[in-house]
Amino acid sequence: MFKIKMGSLLLLLAMVVSCNFTEEIFLEENGSGKISINFDGSELMQMGGDEMMGSTEKAIDSTLSFKQFLEDKKDSIAALSPEQQAKLKKLEPFNLHMVMNPETKEMKFDMYSSFKNINEIGDAFNTFQNMDALSPAGRANQPQFLSNDNKSSEVSYSFDKSTFTRKAKILNTTLHQQAIDSLAGAEMFLTGSTYTLKYHFPKRVKSASAEDATFSADGKTLIYQVGFLELMKNPEILNLEVELEE
Repeated sequence: MFKIKMGSLLLLLAMVVSCNFTEEIFLEENGSGKISINFDGSELMQMGGDEMMGSTEKAIDSTLSFKQFLEDKKDSIAALSPEQQAKLKKLEPFNLHMVMNPETKEMKFDMYSSFKNINEIGDAFNTFQNMDALSPAGRANQPQFLSNDNKSSEVSYSFDKSTFTRKAKILNTTLHQQAIDSLAGAEMFLTGSTYTLKYHFPKRVKSASAEDATFSADGKTLIYQVGFLELMKNPEILNLEVELEE
């Protein structure tokens, strides 16, 4: 599965016309649920599928348990730096479903995990980025704005009775500015990229702080999309507070 040239994939992410991420949460009344980060890079596959998979690679449709993977590879992982080991450890609660097909030009990643309390889940997007630790050789090719080695921001979630919040916080303004500066050469390619929140609530939404959000017919699903470039520059644009009906 990980014979795929991850370094080439990450490098092409900086040049792709459209990278579409979806952060999806299914929330139950007791605060438990499921979260997933979905990446649709089919357009990326159309641009460089042969380069990423190699001429002899077959189509992939596979699901990986990171917990099992880390157990199976524990001896090799022990030889990594403490920083890389810590990044891999954050992947442990997640599973990854990956589809890559050079014939149909399809490439999709879905990293997902169940949780007992949404207050306990970390920044899922940064955890998604931790997959670069699976391929240390590819790190040199990774664009700085896709790297979280020096994390400049974090996201937290909370749910209390009928109030849900998603809050981003910049941790280090200097590092964040460096990440913004690294976007300079990729801005024209990232303008078509998107990041979408798709949240499924146990009750109808009474109000939401995101004025441009849309809702499902039953009023229980909120969809809110922003430009990926704008999100990288200002993580707080996806700050969200949702009030549910009693």
